[in-house]
Amino acid sequence: MSTMTATSARPAGMTKDERFVILASSLGTVFEWYDFYLYGSLAGIIGAQFFSDYPPATRDIFALLAFAAGFLVRPFGAIVFGRVGDIVGRKYTFLVTILIMGLSTFIVGLLPSAKTIGIAAPIILISLRLLQGLALGGEYGGAATYVAEHAPQGKRGYYTSFIQTTATLGLFLSLLVILFTRSFTGEKDFADWGWRIPFLVSVLLLGISVWIRLRLNESPVFQRMKDEGKTSKAPLTEAFATWSNAKIVILALFGLTMGQAVIWYTGQFYALFFLQSILKVDGYTANLLIAWSLLLGTGFFLVFGALSDKIGRKPIILAGCLIGALTLFPIFKMVTTNANPALEKAYETVKVQVVADPAGCGDLFNPVGTRVFSAPCDTARAFLAQSSVKYSTVPGPAGSPVKVTVNDKDVPYTDAKTSNPAITAAVQAAGYPKPGDAGIVKMSNPFDIFRPQVAAIIGLLFILVIYVTMVYGPIAAMLVELFPTRIRYTSMSLPYHIGNGWFGGLLPATAFAITASTGDIYSGLWYPIIFAAITVVVGALFIPETKDVDITKT
Repeated sequence: MSTMTATSARPAGMTKDERFVILASSLGTVFEWYDFYLYGSLAGIIGAQFFSDYPPATRDIFALLAFAAGFLVRPFGAIVFGRVGDIVGRKYTFLVTILIMGLSTFIVGLLPSAKTIGIAAPIILISLRLLQGLALGGEYGGAATYVAEHAPQGKRGYYTSFIQTTATLGLFLSLLVILFTRSFTGEKDFADWGWRIPFLVSVLLLGISVWIRLRLNESPVFQRMKDEGKTSKAPLTEAFATWSNAKIVILALFGLTMGQAVIWYTGQFYALFFLQSILKVDGYTANLLIAWSLLLGTGFFLVFGALSDKIGRKPIILAGCLIGALTLFPIFKMVTTNANPALEKAYETVKVQVVADPAGCGDLFNPVGTRVFSAPCDTARAFLAQSSVKYSTVPGPAGSPVKVTVNDKDVPYTDAKTSNPAITAAVQAAGYPKPGDAGIVKMSNPFDIFRPQVAAIIGLLFILVIYVTMVYGPIAAMLVELFPTRIRYTSMSLPYHIGNGWFGGLLPATAFAITASTGDIYSGLWYPIIFAAITVVVGALFIPETKDVDITKT
């Protein structure tokens, strides 16, 4: 492998060495997404394997909480590995992070179930998730910094945007491996032991990634600084205890990554959740609809990355946040119109009320799913929310029993937490669709995309993906350019992972909790809209344009 250097005086086009740098750096983020979709897709099976001592609903919650743990520790990984990256070097640090990440994923595939080793199984599983989260906290900052420090002046947005495309590759890779394994083993064996194969296969990705990264040289910008003895001795102190830099970290979070994250997670993950859990589209169809939108839209990461080299990062990112904030409501309503037209009609015409003594009604906000509702008012509203029925809560006389009305007609209510046949029958008679209703969008095969109903939904989801590419395509270059070389890895990683790990990663559960607590299937969209709007204001007022910054300065 020849020495790779960054230079501004060079022939047009990407060199062989630069392509290699991008490939090697991107493989780690492919890992990130492969693991993300793998664990998310198999959460139900993982819950049954490692939390088998609990009821099904509780074990699913624990499985999802173990998944969320990986998000929550990412900022700590950014601090730990960012410091190492700014002292030791970019190459060795993200070589370590990919080893930790890959081995943790592989070990999940070997881990005995709770039936075999008892409580040790979930403890080890959660420990592995925490290790993955810590490693991921250092992975992205290292990859983005490494590529940017190799890129020629004027092309950093384009070069770093390749890293942003790997979410799609990770998605398709995980889906392909899961589908192939299910077909090979059959559903029964897959649930029993076959689910381990996709985790074990990850060791192949790990081996390839490590082999390629071992062939890399250190970033030329960092190597030059190291040779001159200008590296930071205390990057954490410089990054966060020095107000001039800490201020930029805070502004980068609220003026860039917070809005970027909520637009991104809404356009991909909450859109999938909305289709399945609220519009009752079957999982096969919902995943295909999202997959097609990602396939069609992924190239725009490169388009907006390259465009940011010409007109600036800031206007593209903030425009994506602003347009998203202004149009999420109409787009999601149009998705409902096309995906489940009977639900949309019922939503507008059927009046459902829960009449109850306000003293007996609590707060339904339950983002982590661990609260158990017992008051009749709460169980009635929770049941309606889970059924995607729009309802309003009407104050009743003090001490009066809970009453449910559908179009002003009383419906017998029994305090059932999971089912209530009388309410279900009443809302369906009034116009709400039954499960499997013929009007709900359904794809018969992966290429069943030319029917107007399917094409319209893919088109709407494609628009959401365009917003994603606008906010996410240029973000790596901008974060790199905001901070000096000596503390760049540490400084850029923290706002990125707080924004994406906390504001973004917790979005689907929080948005649905808002929906459940208000009785309005669209109310969860206020979460991304408010945070995206804050980012537009903060970013417009306080974030400087960075595309012409000389990142070789220490």
